Amino acid sequence: MLKELSIQEFVREVSSPSPAPGGGSVAALAGAQAAALLSMYCNLSQNRNKLGEIVDMLQNVGEEARFLMTRMLEAVDENTVAFNQVMESYRMPKESEKEKAEREKAVQEALKNAADVPVQTARGSLRVLSLVNEAAGKGNPSAISDLGVANLQALAALTGACYNVKMNLDMLSDEQLVEDFAHEVDELVKQGWKLFDESRLVIEM
Repeated sequence: MLKELSIQEFVREVSSPSPAPGGGSVAALAGAQAAALLSMYCNLSQNRNKLGEIVDMLQNVGEEARFLMTRMLEAVDENTVAFNQVMESYRMPKESEKEKAEREKAVQEALKNAADVPVQTARGSLRVLSLVNEAAGKGNPSAISDLGVANLQALAALTGACYNVKMNLDMLSDEQLVEDFAHEVDELVKQGWKLFDESRLVIEM
């Protein structure tokens, strides 16, 4: 499993001639790192003597950030599995009409899954951006740069995941599904940039 590799092993695996793991897995990892940094920011900020009621909010944000971190670590592997399934479906025999039909059905199912997995990463990353926005400026000032990196990583994760979704849409035959995916990723990116910019203004004050 990719998520069990050391940092060095994972980076080397990405740099290899193999097309997977690729951008989808790296985007998921960026989302997990963003959630981890957000969790750290919340943990470093929970001092009731200084923050009063705000600490309860930070505790809740930190708990959700850790949940999202775990989920996106799982997506590191899920993205690569989805890509490999697409490749395997293209290798299916296509000599007879029956084989062609079975192959096309498998290809379309694999492509749908390969689009759906990064959509999940993008949704999770948008939630991280929302939580960063909620916590920005309310925690430990000494950790604000860490929150800034979380903001950047979450935006990179969201944008990168959406790139992967769009790449798979070109090969999907279900026009309604393509339209639905395209509409959602456009909205995710739009909302993500809005949250990112709002948080950045607070972080860079």
